[in-house]
Amino acid sequence: MYLTDRSTPPDADTGTARGRGPARKVAPVVLVLGTVSLITDISSEMVTAVLPLYLVTRLGFSPLGFGTLDGVYNGVSALVQLTGGHLADRVRNHKLMAGLGYGLSALCKPLLLLASSVGTLGTVLALERTGKGLRTAPRDAMISLSTPSANQGRAFGVHRAMDTTGAMLGPLAAFLILRTAADGYDAVFGVSACVAVLGVLVLVLFVPGRRRGAPGAKEHRPPVGVREALALLRLPRLRALAGCAALLGLTTVSDAFVYLLLQRRAGIGDEWFTLLPLGTAAVFLLLAVPLGALADRIGRRTVFLAGHAGLLTAYALLLWTPSTPALPLLVLALHGSFYAATDGVLPAALADVVPEQLRATGLAVVGTSQALARFCCSLAFGAAWTVWGDGPALAGSAVGLLCCAAVAGMVLRPTGDER
Repeated sequence: MYLTDRSTPPDADTGTARGRGPARKVAPVVLVLGTVSLITDISSEMVTAVLPLYLVTRLGFSPLGFGTLDGVYNGVSALVQLTGGHLADRVRNHKLMAGLGYGLSALCKPLLLLASSVGTLGTVLALERTGKGLRTAPRDAMISLSTPSANQGRAFGVHRAMDTTGAMLGPLAAFLILRTAADGYDAVFGVSACVAVLGVLVLVLFVPGRRRGAPGAKEHRPPVGVREALALLRLPRLRALAGCAALLGLTTVSDAFVYLLLQRRAGIGDEWFTLLPLGTAAVFLLLAVPLGALADRIGRRTVFLAGHAGLLTAYALLLWTPSTPALPLLVLALHGSFYAATDGVLPAALADVVPEQLRATGLAVVGTSQALARFCCSLAFGAAWTVWGDGPALAGSAVGLLCCAAVAGMVLRPTGDER
């Protein structure tokens, strides 16, 4: 039970996997999907950057109310991931399912202009996250299936770097719109909807369709059924990955709460709040490819656990470091490093675990376990903040993360001469 299988699959092309120069470049489909994610993330992060302040200051939500909606925002996609992944494998058309997901998210952006209550906002955010859930596993499956096993970390690192470029531009765009538009929040939601449509168009026009295999292979291969999907749970390494992802997700505080805590600790003004995600995204962008390549070389388990150690350090700084100009820089640097060391490394670890015909389903199983755990964490953290305050809530998360990381380190420990 470990994050990467260092052995070479029988059908692997070792010359391509280990070569240099053009052979080490990522597949074109990875770059096109990265472009789609870049554009879509500009749209999504424009909304994400302003949502905490919009809910808490404009609509007067309590931390518990915000935690509930934030949990919906992140948790609904988890429930849909399994459906999206399985359907993509069943119809053998990952682009179709990804396109449906991107399209649904784009349609929901204008509806934010009409939502003003907890129920309405919760419904709109649930639909938007449904789109994210439908697209995530099929998209990652396309990346995984187009990349040699030994270069999975690099390929996902490149995609996540492009995705994070959008995550950087989104908050910056929201910041500029809020400073210049008369009705800033409505303008942010409107521009976000237009950008989301552009991302869907790029997907439809430039991402290849069905993955081509041997002639006649698809015609004679039986459809993937629920029984085959459930059989994935018999794989020890998949269970280990899913279990550890869920365990660590239970103590991973939502990004929005991290930024709200940092704003309070460092005394950052509301007008600068939307730029905080930009710091996380900048570090993520710089480190995603190097850490992905490093995970391919030294083992994904090591890099994955090191990322959580960085997140634990960020929690400690928020708890005990006095307010200094360096505090936001340190916390955001550690926060971005955490994502660079985990976000692409986790799906890369599945390349040698899940068969190709069930790749999207396997990615969805692990992604769902992690997202559901983070959904529970958002609810629990919001409730703890409301009852005991932000300090005790974060301290509890930090202690939990330390214990869960220790357990994950033992469960994912390599055996023999494997890393």
